[in-house]
Amino acid sequence: MKPLILVTNDDGIVAPGIKILVQTMQMIGEVVVVAPDSPQSAKGHSITIMDPIRLRKVDVFEGVEAYECSGTPADCVKIARNVVLKGRNIDLCVSGINHGSNASVNIIYSGTMSAAMEASLEGIKSIGFSLCDFSFKADFSPCIDPIKKIATWFLEHTLEHTNLLNINFPKTDGKAFKGIKICRQANARWIEEFHEAEDPRGQKYYWLTGVFENNDTREDTDIKALNEGYISVVPSHHDLTRHESLHGKLNDLTSL
Repeated sequence: MKPLILVTNDDGIVAPGIKILVQTMQMIGEVVVVAPDSPQSAKGHSITIMDPIRLRKVDVFEGVEAYECSGTPADCVKIARNVVLKGRNIDLCVSGINHGSNASVNIIYSGTMSAAMEASLEGIKSIGFSLCDFSFKADFSPCIDPIKKIATWFLEHTLEHTNLLNINFPKTDGKAFKGIKICRQANARWIEEFHEAEDPRGQKYYWLTGVFENNDTREDTDIKALNEGYISVVPSHHDLTRHESLHGKLNDLTSL
């Protein structure tokens, strides 16, 4: 029996990245798509609770059952599991291919990775795929073969301590990827800037921009691997506990 694969993203159901991902997953198993009806980048793990969520079956991918959802990427996974695929076991959830990097701290803001994480919370093996190219003409085709190999391997193996992978492909400008590296998340950050302007009614508004700053010089980070032309694979998890601090100075609080 073919594995059941849920495909989603945050760039919207008609984005070029998800088209490539669906085509690749069709080589592996039965594919069902539930994805946002409009771009949802940087939505993080937000969910919709104050408005209804609308779901509509669409004919976007040939031979594939697909639905567009008015909610966030995390909503898409929730409604896929509880409505579209209710009573069925999802073998793998893949999210992407995102148009731009989700390496390092970007995982915090990423709708792509939050969709994958939502599935992993439910015990489903999950992968978020991203290409580090924001160009409108970004070429996703070099990702097909490694995605197929990685997804097939992941379906056949169980990992210790996690079922969620954050995978980024470097922008190679036509060159072949150098290989795959297993990495830690780089300790980098965004330096935000807010540009102030005034609308036609004289009201101020602000537009967020920023510069990505990476001062992490460790050899095993995802940013370093990507800069060197490697595919980065970061085992991820929803547990945000800083386990190293559980048995340190913080325990002084218990005596207060």
